Amino acid sequence: MPRPKTKAELLDLSLENLNKLNELIDSFSDKEQNKDFPKGTMNRNIRDVLAHLHHWHLLILEWYKIGMAGKKPAMPAEGYSWKTLPDFNKEVWKKYNKSKLIAVRKDFNSSFKKVQKLIQKHTDKELFEKKKYQWTGTTSLGAYLISSTSSHYDWAYKLIKKAKK
Repeated sequence: MPRPKTKAELLDLSLENLNKLNELIDSFSDKEQNKDFPKGTMNRNIRDVLAHLHHWHLLILEWYKIGMAGKKPAMPAEGYSWKTLPDFNKEVWKKYNKSKLIAVRKDFNSSFKKVQKLIQKHTDKELFEKKKYQWTGTTSLGAYLISSTSSHYDWAYKLIKKAKK
């Protein structure tokens, strides 16, 4: 499916890519799900990938809360810029690297539902009109939501599939 341009497309593609990702993970034994990927990726296993996705759900929810209150959220996070994103993602990895896959998966699915509820609250115009909200800058709220859902799940799927070959 091409990049979503409506609320329905965003909800559908988010769910479709989430299901695809979960089906891939479920196709592995418990042992395989917890096994590390080959060296060379920061996210070393499925838990790391899902923790990364979960944390980015939390970020979009926080940006939204701050932005809709009329303030400018620190993006991607306080003390980081888009140029220092790799450093920020290392901090995200450190935050979750001692967690169990089952707990991270539960958190990920919970935060997914919260993001879906946020999407449901808005019209197509509210989601996809560029510059509609001051805090989203020159882009749209939908662009941020696509990045933290459907396209991020696609990235995760491809990473896990490649690492598990």
